[in-house]
Amino acid sequence: MMQAEPGEVLCLGAAGFHTMRFVQWGDPANPRVLVCAHGLTRTGRDFDRLARALCAHTRVVCPDVVGRGRSDWLRDPAGYDIAQYASDMNALFNALGVREVDWLGTSMGGLIGMALAGQPGSPVRRLVLNDIGPRLELAALQRIGAYVGQAPVFADLEQAVDLNIAIASGFGLRDRDEWREATASVLRPVEGGGFTFHYDPAIGAPMRALDAAKVAAGEALAWKLYDAIACPTLLLRGERSDLLSVEAAALMQERGPRPRLVTIPGVGHAPMFFDPAQIALVETFLAEGRAAA
Repeated sequence: MMQAEPGEVLCLGAAGFHTMRFVQWGDPANPRVLVCAHGLTRTGRDFDRLARALCAHTRVVCPDVVGRGRSDWLRDPAGYDIAQYASDMNALFNALGVREVDWLGTSMGGLIGMALAGQPGSPVRRLVLNDIGPRLELAALQRIGAYVGQAPVFADLEQAVDLNIAIASGFGLRDRDEWREATASVLRPVEGGGFTFHYDPAIGAPMRALDAAKVAAGEALAWKLYDAIACPTLLLRGERSDLLSVEAAALMQERGPRPRLVTIPGVGHAPMFFDPAQIALVETFLAEGRAAA
């Protein structure tokens, strides 16, 4: 399948059931499955280009994490946390009928991946962490928190593109056409005309509540999970990233899965896999897993 096929899975949270929706590419009977999980304000359609490149050999599944895209919004915003997201992904694995997956996570999606891969008996076979790790820079988190959860209404796509370029310049996209593609996938129409972001504004509340103490507590837990990861791991870092520092990436190489580190030149937070060279890094890493099987 060179086109995305939609699917959905029923998940359970503290406030009741909710539906997480996804798209998948490739042969639905292929036992080799790559799950791609997006960043905080994004959707699973971020990975369309990557999925098209990989789906001849791999079944690529791209969920909209709850509260984003076509997935439900939670009744209680307190549920927007990594534990709930990881639980939802376990429901996804069961719905797909697979016992092993490869995982690629950008930013928040990488934190979900660490939460899954760091568990005993984890189904995660190979892990790609895209510009994320246990140690995050408070200033960058505060920068993101300053705009997440806002619900501006854009008169048209071009107006939304202008804002996206301003707040997400780290994506490192190469021209306005790419920015249009990356922007259109995270917009939804509003009644009366125009567009707004395709997420529940309540996802921003936890970000705005962060302080140094909460970041430190989260980091301690994240390192515990990270140190328990045993699967082969690829760590990608944007050369200009303000979220994953050079020092944090170097420390990650000395601990846990001791990942292979690749720095993406000219990019900040976070690489978007629009560039064929970025896609090739993932393709090679997954191919190594197929060869070893």
